[in-house]
Amino acid sequence: MHAESRRRAARWAGGLVAGSAVVGATVLPPSPAPAEAAGFRKADTGAQITKYTWLNKGKSAFDFLVRSPSLGSTQHVRVLLPKGWKSKSRQSWPVVYAYHGGRDNWTSWTRKRSTDIQALARKWGVMVVMPEGANGSYTNWWNGGRGGTPKWEDFHLREVRQLVERNFHAGGSRAAMGVSSGAQGACTYPGRAPGMFRYAACFSGTLSMSSPGIPALLMYTNMGNNVDPNAIWGIPWIDKANWDAHDPIKLLPKMRSTRFYVSSGTTGKPGPLDNPDTAPWDVGLLSERAIGPTVKAFTAEARRLRVPITAHIYGNGRHSWPYWKRELHTAWPQMMKTIGAKKVK
Repeated sequence: MHAESRRRAARWAGGLVAGSAVVGATVLPPSPAPAEAAGFRKADTGAQITKYTWLNKGKSAFDFLVRSPSLGSTQHVRVLLPKGWKSKSRQSWPVVYAYHGGRDNWTSWTRKRSTDIQALARKWGVMVVMPEGANGSYTNWWNGGRGGTPKWEDFHLREVRQLVERNFHAGGSRAAMGVSSGAQGACTYPGRAPGMFRYAACFSGTLSMSSPGIPALLMYTNMGNNVDPNAIWGIPWIDKANWDAHDPIKLLPKMRSTRFYVSSGTTGKPGPLDNPDTAPWDVGLLSERAIGPTVKAFTAEARRLRVPITAHIYGNGRHSWPYWKRELHTAWPQMMKTIGAKKVK
């Protein structure tokens, strides 16, 4: 990289501020021009950072845009930085990759009504990376066996990972966590890329895609996302091999080096964090009733295979953030210990 490119790359952690965004209570005024991203190293696919935006005055959080060949589009990634992080440091940091649920986006984990992950993470020497997942089901789409875009697995496991490791000091000690479809992704990726993740925390995710009624449920859910559900994993009874290749429970033999935390409700009834008058046909209640048995099956199979797992099957409760926030706080200390993150003052 020539000297001018190095100077431009260094600016991103210096005095340049762009855009307008909120993390916590701080709002930054708009900058007259977008932040320059020249000089950042690309991923192996050619994916590149095209813009970044600081989110607070303390410069502990930022968003960046990725022009992704794997997706054929440009997508967002949010990053929370640990205390002591410096752009020119040679130190790398343990990292948690946090995946959002369906019909949501890369900002979901940092919304005030979702979690307090920013305050939680700042107590530890850890980086948190929150990439866009859209409604991509955390897989490279089958597309009738032709492949092609979108390749969400490649975007997350290759492009985003390489970009944050090559440019922002993300380290090789990694955890994955997610909610809902993001939980399915977090409990699939360690099997798709064995050895990549030391820990996976999966809150209310479908963890057995072959369980009775689950293929139909997944197909129906994805129809509601205005996509062809057959394009994602294929037709269940015809393209079964591809479904199996992305089924968390069937990937367990490849995930012995990963420690798991899984949780969900099971009964489809309101729990202690819900309005007791919630209607029994509420989609959040119905979702946990369908997902819960898959989490129980995954737990039983993990224990049979001696894959390290902690499970909290809590019965009553909706498919919703109050429970996921609670589970995040329960799983977090073990997650930090597993990836070697230390508490900071």
